[in-house]
Amino acid sequence: MAVIRPFRALRPSNSRAAEVAALPYDVVNTEEARKLAESKPLSFLHVSRPEIDLPDGTDIYSDAVYRKAVENFQQLIKAAPLENEAAPSLYLYSLVMGDHEQVGVVACCSVDEYDRNLIRKHERTRPDKEDDRTRHMIMLRAQTGPVFLTYHQRKEIDDIVAHEVNADPLFDVTAEDGIRHTIWRAKQTDELAKSFSRVPMLYIADGHHRAASASRARAELKNQSFAHTGNEDYNYFLAVIFPDSQLQILAYNRVVKDLNGLTKEEFLKALCAQFSVRKDAEPAPAHRGQWRMYLDGRWYGLELSAQATLPVGTVSSLDVSILQDRLLDPILGIKDVRTDKRIDFVGGLRGTRELEHLVNEGKAAVAFSMFPTTVEELLRVSDAGEIMPPKSTWFEPKLRDGFLMHQI
Repeated sequence: MAVIRPFRALRPSNSRAAEVAALPYDVVNTEEARKLAESKPLSFLHVSRPEIDLPDGTDIYSDAVYRKAVENFQQLIKAAPLENEAAPSLYLYSLVMGDHEQVGVVACCSVDEYDRNLIRKHERTRPDKEDDRTRHMIMLRAQTGPVFLTYHQRKEIDDIVAHEVNADPLFDVTAEDGIRHTIWRAKQTDELAKSFSRVPMLYIADGHHRAASASRARAELKNQSFAHTGNEDYNYFLAVIFPDSQLQILAYNRVVKDLNGLTKEEFLKALCAQFSVRKDAEPAPAHRGQWRMYLDGRWYGLELSAQATLPVGTVSSLDVSILQDRLLDPILGIKDVRTDKRIDFVGGLRGTRELEHLVNEGKAAVAFSMFPTTVEELLRVSDAGEIMPPKSTWFEPKLRDGFLMHQI
């Protein structure tokens, strides 16, 4: 049973929503955030990435950064202004990117269900990132960016959502990247909540660190409470919940800075122990079980050779796992993609031209173009209780921070 709860959103006015809303903190680095927020005093990046308002080189995990987040949040509440809705509500959030549209329900979800694995995960989190968002939530006493959840599509929910989006929206914003964000306040809140109570399982698509941090923040705030009831706002976390049929996963490509001491000829020869290698291939794979490699100005097509042992298992049979286990680790010496500074990742809309650029400019020695992980693979791994390799999925379009916030 999926528990979803209406909440009194803290939100900007319709006229200021476009100025406040910003890309999620975890898809931009400090330099990118500073550039995006330049001359935009209401941008939510001043709250989610407050180091942009401190001197260059400031440790992003320093006390000064969290104090600045609180200061900027309070200033934004006054300047925007941000105001609480009069009554708890659920919301609908539509994202449109080109011909792709997805509509999700904005709600608060149960931390208890997350802790009991009724909200399933597929990614391992990093302690330093958990520490960061936990402290950010507790200092602000707010969850300022939603977790991206999914579920197996249900017609009864589709029908309610289709009816709700015929009303006038709270926000209708087309961002600078051309993605349209539209948000409605739901009128059939009780019906939506009842429909979700018949959903057997929710899954985290993106936002594992936000969810883990909400759990940790709840534990800390519960310990500070003199009369914990289980009904406090900190027992729930902000989420947008989309049906699995509407999700769009793009390729998450890899670039490696060097050939691990091998010459080009030695490297290509080493590949042949596991892969069949074809010259002058198209840049993007056509289906699962294919990889494309850009090396020395040429695209190569890779497939497992007839002599290679086929992988067995939910995770080991993923394309990202095969590339890691058969090539990146044994040939290029990339043992841990989380920590190895010789590998980098190119996700989303940047595409294969960015891979060519990085190699041609000498910033990488070789690049790998991937076929996107599918939603079905993600759900299968989650149901098996297994963990996907890092950087397996890149969801587009991205939700925006700052439209709706949940105070805890």
